[in-house]
Amino acid sequence: MARAPLLQLSDISLTFGGNPVFDGLSMIVQPGDRVALVGRNGSGKSTLMKVMAGLVQPDSGTRVVPPGVSVGYMEQEPDLSGFETLGEFAASGLDPAESYKVEMAAEGLKFLPETPVATASGGERRRAALAKLLAESPELMLLDEPTNHLDIEAIGWLEQQLRETRRAFVLISHDRAFLRALSRATLWIDRGQVKRNEQGFEAFEDWREKTWAEEDDARHKLNRKIKAEAKWAVEGISARRKRNQGRVRALQELRAERASQIKRQGVAAMEFDAGPQSGKRVIEATGLCKSFGDKQIVADFDLRVLRGDRVAFVGPNGVGKTTLLKMLTGEIAPDSGTVKLGTNLDVAVFDQARATLNPEQTLWDGLVNDPDMAVKGNSDQVMVRGTPKHVVAYLKDFLFDEQQARSPIRALSGGERARLLLARIMARPSNLLILDEPTNDLDVETLDLLQDLLGEYDGTVLLVSHDRDFIDRVASTTIVMEGDGRATVYAGGWSDYQTQKSLTAAASAPENKPSAAAKPAPAAPKPAKSAALSFTERHRLDALPAEIERIEAEIAKLEVFLAQPDLFTKEPAKFKKGTEALVERQKALAAAEEDWMTLEEKAQNA
Repeated sequence: MARAPLLQLSDISLTFGGNPVFDGLSMIVQPGDRVALVGRNGSGKSTLMKVMAGLVQPDSGTRVVPPGVSVGYMEQEPDLSGFETLGEFAASGLDPAESYKVEMAAEGLKFLPETPVATASGGERRRAALAKLLAESPELMLLDEPTNHLDIEAIGWLEQQLRETRRAFVLISHDRAFLRALSRATLWIDRGQVKRNEQGFEAFEDWREKTWAEEDDARHKLNRKIKAEAKWAVEGISARRKRNQGRVRALQELRAERASQIKRQGVAAMEFDAGPQSGKRVIEATGLCKSFGDKQIVADFDLRVLRGDRVAFVGPNGVGKTTLLKMLTGEIAPDSGTVKLGTNLDVAVFDQARATLNPEQTLWDGLVNDPDMAVKGNSDQVMVRGTPKHVVAYLKDFLFDEQQARSPIRALSGGERARLLLARIMARPSNLLILDEPTNDLDVETLDLLQDLLGEYDGTVLLVSHDRDFIDRVASTTIVMEGDGRATVYAGGWSDYQTQKSLTAAASAPENKPSAAAKPAPAAPKPAKSAALSFTERHRLDALPAEIERIEAEIAKLEVFLAQPDLFTKEPAKFKKGTEALVERQKALAAAEEDWMTLEEKAQNA
């Protein structure tokens, strides 16, 4: 028997500032759906999610949620007014007996429930809102950029929670690895229309390109037909009058159809200019030590960065990634050790907080008043890589329209602020890029372009990011900061680090475990009744079946991959990596099954 949808939108229309955001939009969300909501920055993803949550009323159309179905929404800027602490906010609406759920989520998301709301950062507030949603566990969860302000460990924890839940969810995220791991369907907002594909985000780019190719083909055929009819209108006017008028009206309708087609938004005309070449040695750090009170950032850290390197810094929030980055560029002095910078360095910085943007300035003023871009005696032009250019034309290169030029920066979305900051650092030559969380809020198309530009950039890149996919695509070296002064250098990106870490762990494990037959353990008397499962053990027991199923599916995929007849001879590196992954997954499966048997037996004896 078919189940009723959890949410249905029918013929939704919504207009802001004279421009339609949606027109005639219809969609449904079914029980068990795991949906990625994607689209360009400014396409209306967050607005659509607010319509789905019932927080924004459309101009026309209906929103239907069946009686008894709960819909929860995690927004980007939650309102915590009226609450003393983050924990009080996260537990609001919960039965007191369920407050432990907030504590579990707080541990995984890394925030302290007792933190006062008045002193909490924006990231802590967002994590509290996410904890509230997970603790309440509504039938439909709407998650707007849940990975923003989360470090890689917390993203992994959240990914596991969403993988194991039976609740339906719709999520917006810039983290492609996160979307690929979780989504089973994709909603794509494109020029006010929502298209659905019953495949996860993994298939999105192929689907998008196919859709656009079909659209281009249809437009080409329409243009040919208009051209043919226009030729007839000139040459065949002497034919019968009624037929002539009918074909003229048909030609007018074809032209109206073409005019009504909404042009696709292009990609930003971004470009890096590496400028004069730096020296071969960019940074030479030896024996760096740095502490703040009892907190040690690095201890006896060495690093050599050569021209053209792409170095990524990863690790938990607060571990000191930005501090290490500032030490390497000479902005902060180490407690001990030395940092030598290479010659002829031109540095450009993309800061995580976007602090160089004044929210009260207009976009126009933000560019023309930048000392690196100002053209003396001309308030209409900016200097772009040595050439004067009109400020509006340069803003259009980064997908801003003429009306936005005189709007305040505070009115921009997160993705638009990121594009504006990129416009500033790309305006002048540089040969050392410092990118601190550059991927936050950028849409997929802009991320693709940015990583391509970084691949072609002749200079050196130092990058802080929690985006695993972006690190894989860009980094040639990954520095993993684990806390307590530990910072380890690995070759390659995030996946390469994971593989090297697994191999290191396997090599350091004891080769021969003592045999149970060699020294039999004395039989212990069986208790009359075992202790009941703890909360953590019960949660683990409930989660293990899904985990075992997931691992078995991964093993099956790896076995199919390794069964390719020419893989070993043609791609030995891939064969080696696949074999190592298979061994690791088989070990994980054996451990999970052992855990399940142990806990199940304990539960039965309790």
